[in-house]
Amino acid sequence: MAVCPKETPSGAPPGACTRPWPATGSSAAISGPKLATADLSGRSVLEVVPRGKHLLARFEGGLTLHSHLRMDGAWRVYAAGERPSGGPEHQIRAILGTAARTAVGYRLPVLELLRTADEDSVVGHLGPDPLGPGWDPAEARRRLLADPARPLGEALLDQRNLAGLGNVYKSELCFMLRVSPWLPAGDAPSPDRLVALAARLLDVNKARVSRVTTADPRADRRLWVYGRAGRPCLRCGTPVRSAGQGEPGRERDTYWCPRCQPGPYP
Repeated sequence: MAVCPKETPSGAPPGACTRPWPATGSSAAISGPKLATADLSGRSVLEVVPRGKHLLARFEGGLTLHSHLRMDGAWRVYAAGERPSGGPEHQIRAILGTAARTAVGYRLPVLELLRTADEDSVVGHLGPDPLGPGWDPAEARRRLLADPARPLGEALLDQRNLAGLGNVYKSELCFMLRVSPWLPAGDAPSPDRLVALAARLLDVNKARVSRVTTADPRADRRLWVYGRAGRPCLRCGTPVRSAGQGEPGRERDTYWCPRCQPGPYP
């Protein structure tokens, strides 16, 4: 089963996005104070399910290995005998292997073993997932607009509203809709189109090595505004601007074109 976390900071999903995870666990090693006695050896991996930005690796016997990549984590899958190349050895938190392939988890800030029946304790708060089997666009729309005064960019990043969107897609969606990320969510035009476009961007990029929102795969033209502060807007040529958005101390870099996206701005 292929696993594709929604986003990574480099734009390149870990190797698990392009290769299948081990189907049966003939060997396993997990590090961490709470996992010192965990033993998954011999258990089959039934499925690996992305839920928003969380990964749920379900094993026979009713156990789930839950991980979250946050900004720096990665799962990479290697063929038998292939040398792992995802980082220094001391950054490895988990190894799940079979005779055919090995999945290696690097720099995983969240890694825990729980009963599959208890998965809601870690992902039950998430909103609808555009890539999940129970995708509900009407519910996603309702949640996004529940606080109409909240800046749209902040509402899009809140995983309780719509699971899986990250900071890159936040800026790109606002640009594609020609609205400021600081526009109150309740004033967003065509909220149904917003939700549909968010789902489409995640879907078309789920198997790509690099995110593309412009339909141009060239390295310097894949994204409309994200990471382009001071450079010309790909649509009108106006220099792209950037500023932090979010709660003090937790601001995220946000990008917009002042010509293509009318205010408000910070």
